[in-house]
Amino acid sequence: MTTEGIKKPGFRPQLLKRLLAYALPHRRTLVFSIVMTIVLAALTPLRPYLIQLSVDKYISTGWLEGLIIISAIQLGVLILETGLRFWFLFRMGWLGQTVVNDLRKAVFQKILYQDVAYYDKMAIGTLTTRTVNDIETVNDVFSEGIISIIADVLTIVAVMGVMFFTDWRLTLVCLIPFPILIVATYFFKESVNKSFHRVRNAVAALNAFVQEHITGMYVVQAFAAEKREMGKFKKINKEHRDANIKAIFAYSVFFPIVEIILALSTGLLVWWGARRMLHFEVTPGVIVSFILYLNLLFRPLRMLADKFNVLQMGLVAAERIFSVLDSKEHLANTGTFAPEYIRGAISFEDVHFSYKPGVPVLRGVSFSIEAGKTMAIVGHTGAGKSSIISILNRLYELDGGRILIDGSDIADYEIHALRRSIGVVLQDVFLFSGTVYDNITLRNEDIPMARVEEVCKALGLHPFIMQLPGGYLYNVMERGATLSQGQRQIISFARALLYNPAILILDEATSSVDSESEQLIQHAIDTLIKGRTSIVIAHRLSTIRKATEILVLDKGQVVERGTHSELLEAEGSYHKLYKAVSKETEEA
Repeated sequence: MTTEGIKKPGFRPQLLKRLLAYALPHRRTLVFSIVMTIVLAALTPLRPYLIQLSVDKYISTGWLEGLIIISAIQLGVLILETGLRFWFLFRMGWLGQTVVNDLRKAVFQKILYQDVAYYDKMAIGTLTTRTVNDIETVNDVFSEGIISIIADVLTIVAVMGVMFFTDWRLTLVCLIPFPILIVATYFFKESVNKSFHRVRNAVAALNAFVQEHITGMYVVQAFAAEKREMGKFKKINKEHRDANIKAIFAYSVFFPIVEIILALSTGLLVWWGARRMLHFEVTPGVIVSFILYLNLLFRPLRMLADKFNVLQMGLVAAERIFSVLDSKEHLANTGTFAPEYIRGAISFEDVHFSYKPGVPVLRGVSFSIEAGKTMAIVGHTGAGKSSIISILNRLYELDGGRILIDGSDIADYEIHALRRSIGVVLQDVFLFSGTVYDNITLRNEDIPMARVEEVCKALGLHPFIMQLPGGYLYNVMERGATLSQGQRQIISFARALLYNPAILILDEATSSVDSESEQLIQHAIDTLIKGRTSIVIAHRLSTIRKATEILVLDKGQVVERGTHSELLEAEGSYHKLYKAVSKETEEA
């Protein structure tokens, strides 16, 4: 499975530009936010300036009426600024969540249409991280990232501009400790940036590990591997904890340093300002306002480095998301042939296929099936039986040769039209969380309950389903955990027949079921294959015997082909397989 190491890419404007493109459909909110940053930056130094006027012109002179008026003005400015800041933060949060919503839909749509080979290499937990955690991190680019950084920078410029305009000498004295702040900010940014990279990679590793082990918990417990797997989890979890602790340490050092620097600036302000005030060079109101200016100045400075890290991590997450969106590992749906009716005649012509380059699975396979006939495919494990199903459905691309359905190459078919015409029943049936009805219809709301009942009655499954608590509304839980293997198989038969496919594929559909379920399933199979082109991969003798023709595979090649009786008389590979299966059946 694909895993990711710690990467430290530099800031790339093209990545930010691509991400901001998702905000363009909501450009009015984006423009509004930018305008608000300018307005709020201009309003920020206004209240300290009004306080300076209050001290120098009204409090020192004892003018009560003027003090009341300017206090009312300050209250009005405070209310205005609070209202604008609330609306600014709300719209920024709205923009971030809207972009996240659009981006998550794009990623999930991409995942839905990926080539199956993509999932052979990509851990499911990693894809979960991309779709949930990483996209949520992108939200921070808008709510706490680029526009918030612009707002803080404009606020710093506005406050320092007013300070220099008021008294440039006093301002320079207050800024003496700033080189220390710049150095501390640089080290803080670098430390947190590295830690955040470690955290994101650790989260992806945790998600992949937990998802995989919860899915395979039966195997873990069956082989008493709990302690060993817990040890692996502790190692991954420790990496996540250590990465977070390192980031916490950086915050724990940086914020007190900022407070110390603020205290130093305030001390220099009081010392220098008091000396000048004694010589009547500075008014008390200026000293009071400068104390407020310094607090307004240090608040964004303290958060600016953190926001740069948030922006950087948002871009790292965006890079990972775009790696999913840019993946070319999907089957090109270039076919346009979408007939309303498919007869189901199948022909393999010199088909070559491999999952990995240089490791062939099918080597020059050729055979044909007439419409409405049934072919059984037998062979040892790894002979290539299931691969035939995968390529017929166009889940994978061929290395060579071609496959025809009704005389047309499957590459010429519109892929969804092709797959709608092929019904598949696998050995390992996957059921989703939901009711029996949901799993049969695959949550297609256009299919009424009456149609589902009609199909189940035709297959002889209706009495069994009605015995379940709630009947068709029985909740099967995730992966069908509340049903037996045979019961899950029964539901998959109903699912296959509901869409009335022209071609039916049964991949070991009768293995690993109890005798009671087998009788029910055998009846369902007989009903399903009637009048349909069917490919049956099975070990059960009853299923093999009923096939119109039997294809024997060995190491990816066709070694025998014929009817049951013809192959037995030939006493070749099929004869040996048949005898082996017969012996297993007798011993069972």
